[in-house]
Amino acid sequence: MTDKAQALQSLSPGAEWVLRGDSELKWLSTDIPQPSDAEIEAEVARLQQEYENNEYQRQRAVEYPRLEEQLDYIYHYGVDAWKTDVIDPVKNKYPKPE
Repeated sequence: MTDKAQALQSLSPGAEWVLRGDSELKWLSTDIPQPSDAEIEAEVARLQQEYENNEYQRQRAVEYPRLEEQLDYIYHYGVDAWKTDVIDPVKNKYPKPE
């Protein structure tokens, strides 16, 4: 779940601020403008949507064999066999959303 702190970091990298709870924000950077509440809420929603859209990547990462095993497979069977036997089944199981 995306939170306000992540949104603030995304909107204003390098800014200094203190957030108590999820509502009490103290802006410390005088040279970086503070985002509005609407901007922060929109960024929370955007980051959450991005996180949800990339679920397939997290699922694939767990299913792929370790890199050493993949390289060994490529060495013994070739790149085409590796794609067909190792990569494609995982990609088909967790397709990229359109």
